Amino acid sequence: MRRVVVTGVGGVCGLGASWPEILAGLRARRNAIRTMPEWDHLKDMNTRLGGPIDFKPPSHWTRKQLRSMGRVSQLAVRAAELAVADAGLTGSPVIASGATGVSSGSSTGSTADISDFAEMILRGDGSRLNANSYVRMMPHTTAANVGIFFGAKGRIIPTSSACTSGSQGIGYAYEAIKFGRQDVMIAGGAEELCPTEAMAFDTLYATSRRNDQPHTTPRPYDRDRDGLVVGEGGAMLILEELEHAQRRGARIHAELVGFGSNSDGVHVTKPEESTMRVVMELALQDAGISPDVVGYVNGHGTATEHGDIAETRATSALFGKRMPLSSQKSYLGHTLGACGALEAWFSIEMMNAGWFAPTLNLDNIDPRCGELEYITGEGRAISTDYVMNNNFAFGGVNTSMVFKRWK
Repeated sequence: MRRVVVTGVGGVCGLGASWPEILAGLRARRNAIRTMPEWDHLKDMNTRLGGPIDFKPPSHWTRKQLRSMGRVSQLAVRAAELAVADAGLTGSPVIASGATGVSSGSSTGSTADISDFAEMILRGDGSRLNANSYVRMMPHTTAANVGIFFGAKGRIIPTSSACTSGSQGIGYAYEAIKFGRQDVMIAGGAEELCPTEAMAFDTLYATSRRNDQPHTTPRPYDRDRDGLVVGEGGAMLILEELEHAQRRGARIHAELVGFGSNSDGVHVTKPEESTMRVVMELALQDAGISPDVVGYVNGHGTATEHGDIAETRATSALFGKRMPLSSQKSYLGHTLGACGALEAWFSIEMMNAGWFAPTLNLDNIDPRCGELEYITGEGRAISTDYVMNNNFAFGGVNTSMVFKRWK
């Protein structure tokens, strides 16, 4: 089996578009959630909270390039552009050689284009549709647009699996390299903020209604949580076969040593504690390590009752109460298809820095959650060679990744 390393990272989120910006936001305990008056006309939706980002396409992108990109693809392509540059691969012939592929996803395509098709069906008005409308709407729009933007001629692996889109994007890219199918993969996920996604959770009574107190929510693992907040963003990692990276003198951020993915097979929206534990065990087995060497778990931490309780009990059952855990969704909201990739990036950076961000708004740990070392306050200095990142999605989709510090 071939070894897989991370040679590039990049992304855009509510705290910024570079690690120094994001780290500053984490250390300042800055919450990117705000009230969304743009949603006030949606009378049947209770939440008015979101985690939007200030993003505009770079000026060097051409009109032709932008035609096929809705906002979700723009976020994915920009994250990929930053990651490719960080890896020192901008303009490299390896991208278009067939040795490089793309593995990426989102919960859905751009909803503005979905709305245009709905207008055609409901009112017979197709005037806003054009040759690129479907391309912007299609579930694999992020993977396709990243591949086309860079001229990548390797595998395209679309991962449209809601909250595990980004983590499956990275995991399947890892397997493509590990088993010799590709040498380099651009991998991750993205999501654009849309009230349809907030409404999806609103109908499940799973959204926060602290509409007048946006910075006090979400509250992962807290007794007084009242639901999640939807955010947006994108992140990409450049994964590379170790010897390929070493031959070109690449900087290595970390090694991806383990990946597991499974399904609950029980309920479409209610998480299952037992299979959450199994997916972590699968990642550890793939990495060839025991639970005691992992020094930090980046939790999914949606701030929903069933989700928080199930994942923390599963984590505690496997690692014991000694395990440090936190969730960055308390800063950004739930970025859905982007969260697995963003949190993988954050996990790597925090491991390399030896400092792990706290969970915001965690004032009173829910006694029904598993016994763990919940990181609060000013964060925690931890020296560890292994970190785990976990994500769980509708449909009972579970993922777990293990990163190793590169020495």
